[in-house]
Amino acid sequence: MNITGNTILITGGGSGIGLEIAKALSPANKIIIVGRNKEKLDTAAKDLENVFTIQADITNENDVSRLFEEVKTTFGGLNILINNAGNAYVYNIANDGNAHDKALAEFTTNYFAPIRLSEKFLPLLKEQNEAAIVNVSSIVGLVPGSHLPTYSDSKAALHSHTRLLRYELAKDTNVKVFELMPPLVATDFSAEIGGKENGIPASDVASDLVKALQENIYEVRVGDTDLVYNNFFASTEGAFATFNN
Repeated sequence: MNITGNTILITGGGSGIGLEIAKALSPANKIIIVGRNKEKLDTAAKDLENVFTIQADITNENDVSRLFEEVKTTFGGLNILINNAGNAYVYNIANDGNAHDKALAEFTTNYFAPIRLSEKFLPLLKEQNEAAIVNVSSIVGLVPGSHLPTYSDSKAALHSHTRLLRYELAKDTNVKVFELMPPLVATDFSAEIGGKENGIPASDVASDLVKALQENIYEVRVGDTDLVYNNFFASTEGAFATFNN
């Protein structure tokens, strides 16, 4: 798809992968970065061209409605929605407590928020000649990590939802659905699990997404994610096609 002249909204755009995506796409597009902390957003956008900020909590229904109205009124529409914001707890599901509350918080941000945002913005996206939704999942959506048990669950759910959304929207809309599937990335978000020392640069993830958008590669399996997929999940495409046809 064309990656110039778009209006692009990125949740969790004030740092990490979201900010690197904003940097990669901002020279030729209008970028709206969204997050809870306005100061963090403003700092991130300060030295970037064509980047605008909107403070909003994507887990709050009223904030999402306000976000929609502001994008519609101020920017006149939307071409690309990137559901990037995430929440994760590092713990052992057998020995540490409070798994239910941790799972609820993770699913609220990682799964339910992208569904709500996609549904809310879909009318605007359908108005465009070309549009896209990008859901950022994870390598642990394919193979769960024992240190991130319910985060893995939420990303597996998002992976499943993304495939079905892509399948349905391809029937009679111009909205393409991409899934960005990073491995361990060197960000503050992943610092607790060794991301700073062992993760790939967030800029590499952003570069792979830009290339995938240009070439219409709908599952963007970055780095080790592609290796995992090819080793263990190569047959799922056939199973998916059989099940849905």
